[in-house]
Order: sequence, then C-alpha cells, then structure tokens
Amino acid sequence: MAENRDMILVSIVEDVGEVRDGLATLIEGADDCSCVGLYRSVEDILEDIGTNRPDVVLMDIGLPGMSGVDGVRILKSHYPELRVLMLTVYDNNDRVFDAICAGADGYLLKTTPPAQLLVALRDIASGGAPMSPTISRRVLEMFQRSHGKSSDDFDLSSREREILHHLVEGNSYKLIAGKLSISSHTVNFHLKNIYKKLHVNSKTGAVAVALRNKIL
Repeated sequence: MAENRDMILVSIVEDVGEVRDGLATLIEGADDCSCVGLYRSVEDILEDIGTNRPDVVLMDIGLPGMSGVDGVRILKSHYPELRVLMLTVYDNNDRVFDAICAGADGYLLKTTPPAQLLVALRDIASGGAPMSPTISRRVLEMFQRSHGKSSDDFDLSSREREILHHLVEGNSYKLIAGKLSISSHTVNFHLKNIYKKLHVNSKTGAVAVALRNKIL
C-alpha cells in the first residue's frame, strides 16, 4: 500500500466533469500524490480497477447508476486493502451511517478546503480515517444516542472493547497505543481480531457495528 511507496495513487469517481478535473489537478499538483484514474460512475471504475490499482479511491456518493454507497461495498468486498474516501455534499445521519456501514474509510464534505483534502488523502493512505468536523459530530451523536446495554458483545475481550471505544472516539492507532501503554503492533493485532469478530474490514466499519449494536 501507499505507505511503502513514495507516491499515493488516487482514482477519482465523480460524475461532474468540472469537479472531477479540478480534483485531478489538485492531486497531480502534490509532490506525493498521483491521479491514476478518472471515472464518472461506479460501473466505470469497476471495469478498470482490476488492472489499474490505486491506493485510495476518492468517490462521490450521489452518482449516476450505482450509488457511491453501493460502490464502496462492492470495492471493499473485492479489494479490502483499498482505501475509500467519500467526498460529498451530504452530511445527514442516514447518508453518513450508510457510507460507514458500507466500509468507507473516511468522509469529507465537498466544501473541504483543497489543502485539507490533500492532508486527508495522506492520512487515509497511512491508515487514518479522516472526517469533516460536522461528520465527526454526527457520528458522535449517533454513538451517544445508541449508547446503552449491548444486545451482542460479539465475544470481544475487555481489551478489544477498550480499543474499540477509542476508535469510536476517533483516536488514531498511535494515540490508542500511547493511552493504553502498549505498542502499535499490539494495537494492530487486537484490531485484526476486532475486525474478524465484527465481520468488517475497516476502522469505520468497526465503528458502525459498535454504534448499531450498542456494543460500548
């Protein structure tokens, strides 16, 4: 993946040509990013991604034909290591929750300043889960409303529940390791077990299951 290379390879799925071209220009202007694919629909990228493998897919949620949410679900099922960053005008709870449940690794509004978008691409390529501030607040609101007795704890150990709690709070892997006085390697080991038990393949997917099932 991208952290092992100098360049972050990015594909863009956006049906508005002006927006798509603007994003490509922004990415190509960064020293550590390269745009390797421009698509106007999920169907288009699905035809090409097998031979043109990006590190990150920057995807709109409202697309002609298949929706971005369905696109994330299909892409992640075939390429679980692929990082998908949603870029959209939507910030309502249903859209956010649907995208997170589908496996999106990050969620930014289209009003995000260009410099912050590049920071988010670097963050998501290295394993982070960037979200616009308003999106983060909505995720926390969903967590607060769903907080309560779990109907299913998915057989998580106390340590795994502790790490999952930190994920819901938006803490990075490095920060979790520091807070729990364990190594980043140990955090990654627990995360693999958490993902397996929750039947997800991303940080945001784990958060979505935690919220939906009131695990914490």
